[in-house]
Amino acid sequence: MHAVELREVRKRYATTALDGVSLVVPAGQVLVLLGRSGSGKTTALKTVNGLVRPDSGEVFALGENVARADPIALRRRIGYVIQEAGLLPHLTVAENVGLVPELLGWSRPRIAERVREMLELVSLAPGPFAGKRPRELSGGERQRVGLARALCADPPLLLMDEPFGALDPLTRRRLQNEFRDLQQRLRRTVLLVTHDVGEAMRLADEVAVMDAGRVLQRGAPREIREAPAPGFVADFLAAAAPE
Repeated sequence: MHAVELREVRKRYATTALDGVSLVVPAGQVLVLLGRSGSGKTTALKTVNGLVRPDSGEVFALGENVARADPIALRRRIGYVIQEAGLLPHLTVAENVGLVPELLGWSRPRIAERVREMLELVSLAPGPFAGKRPRELSGGERQRVGLARALCADPPLLLMDEPFGALDPLTRRRLQNEFRDLQQRLRRTVLLVTHDVGEAMRLADEVAVMDAGRVLQRGAPREIREAPAPGFVADFLAAAAPE
């Protein structure tokens, strides 16, 4: 079963945001949507949890037709990691991480134990970090907390929108490597959006290159690197290559 499937999805704003996008994300795989700003990547991602309703086509997530699903129940089965982490500033690290389990009605002891496990999983010692506020953390620490929060309720699906884009290069590479190691252990289904070619090639099982609301090429990272489609895909990868 595919964890995520888009079937001929179209969404029109002032300009075309999605133009007949069809994609599948097999369970346990990382699919990266790669392209420049305005290519439709984030719009495609938002169709998966119903934040964007397509004008036509169908979207399925975790075995449900998104248009017919209870949106709140569906979203609580999905983990989210976004740029700048999106932490609630008035909550502690522990409260941020345990937010979804609390909404799901978990007991306090169960939440506390799970929060401890998640902080350790992302290499943040619970003792020093659990009681801190987001403003007391570095950018890399906030992203780790965001990842811990996304994983806390054990969701089968993660949606990640430029998750490491606001970090300095060294911190970004370190967190990319940590995410890759976590994924090898946890095997979550991941739909990740980025404009960073290197990030896409490091993290993806498959890459879908998008432009003007369409998927121009999809394949394993090595296939995309070695045989980019003529035109935009080849030009986009060439522009990202080190001089």
